[in-house]
Amino acid sequence: MSEGLARLVEVMDRLRSPGGCPWDAEQTHQTLTRFALEETYELVDAIENGTRADLREELGDVLLQVVFHARVAQEHPEDPFDLDEVATLIADKLTERHPHVFADEEAGTAAEVHARWERIKKETKRRESVFDGVPLDQPSLARAQKIASRAARADLDVPVPGDDAPAAASSRVREGAGDLGERLLALAVEAHHAGVDAEAALRAATRRYEDAARAAERVTQRSPE
Repeated sequence: MSEGLARLVEVMDRLRSPGGCPWDAEQTHQTLTRFALEETYELVDAIENGTRADLREELGDVLLQVVFHARVAQEHPEDPFDLDEVATLIADKLTERHPHVFADEEAGTAAEVHARWERIKKETKRRESVFDGVPLDQPSLARAQKIASRAARADLDVPVPGDDAPAAASSRVREGAGDLGERLLALAVEAHHAGVDAEAALRAATRRYEDAARAAERVTQRSPE
């Protein structure tokens, strides 16, 4: 273990142990969940909008979440594990799913490598469906695109809801949450086939909209009464 990582583990152990921090000591996997999500989003923001210093800091915050959860896991009365076991498991998984690197299979194209990864994952996890394992709590747009991606990789010809509506329907105003959901789903599927990250595209468009709104707000604030 590197010096920096070893020090982080020691610091976390001190915080969690008797005589450490009362707040850290009372946390559970469940209470820490929201922090993992928040730190992940802050990392994404640093990647898309921040500096190298921001990226370094946010990577550290995400790493802290892993170390914190691993420290909590050590205290489980029946099935404890630590950070070393977590690291060993992911290293084994990477080795297993990259036989073109660690065994004698041919690499092929990036698409073939990705398909092999999914095939091995399905076999090792013994999943009955290609759609198993897509988190229900994932942001809706990102989850829709993930489902579209899984369907495409499995060569499933599934019509997108609303695609079979008569052409005349496009000339009228569509109302209701159902119709809106179908249009958003259609956009997510379109984004997948275009090779576009729908969630990132929406964030970028929202940033542009926010910048324009802030500019308009400043003009309004400068306007005389």
